[in-house]
Amino acid sequence: MSRIGKKPITVPAGVSVTVEPGNVVVVKGQKATLSCPINPEITVIVENDTVVVNRANDEPEARSLHGLSRTLISNMVEGVVNGFKKELEINGVGYRAAKQGKELVLNVGHSHPVKFTEGDGLTIEVPAPNKIVVSGPDKQAVGQLAAEIRGVRPPEPYLGKGIKYADEVIRRKEGKAGGK
Repeated sequence: MSRIGKKPITVPAGVSVTVEPGNVVVVKGQKATLSCPINPEITVIVENDTVVVNRANDEPEARSLHGLSRTLISNMVEGVVNGFKKELEINGVGYRAAKQGKELVLNVGHSHPVKFTEGDGLTIEVPAPNKIVVSGPDKQAVGQLAAEIRGVRPPEPYLGKGIKYADEVIRRKEGKAGGK
């Protein structure tokens, strides 16, 4: 039995979890309404203020989806209550970020500025020219937007220039003269 899959999810006050036809789980809270389709081999049972995820059989596919389904529902509950955020840092001479309306404008060494628009329920903040904070209720969407921003100029190992996550550690390499 999946250790993660058999843990019940406690639903805080002010959050409602429903299972719609087609095995779609809908979580409504103060910040947002999130929905996620769950595989038919997985059953979701909502009782009072807990959600329990069960699987139909011990087939390998059902076993692998058990813990995943529970985690997806748990992340939706967490997202509508607290939300998620990813922090990015920009390192490099002349590299900077700015917010213009609902657009993030990056100047990171390309011949043109790179622009990103805030998506559904996502917010982009620029507290300093070298810091970016992506936040929102959907963990997957927040992570995807942060990865796309990082992908514009990933950090390089020799000088450490580029866009990196705030908690990321860049393994630095020695230069050409370092081996002598």
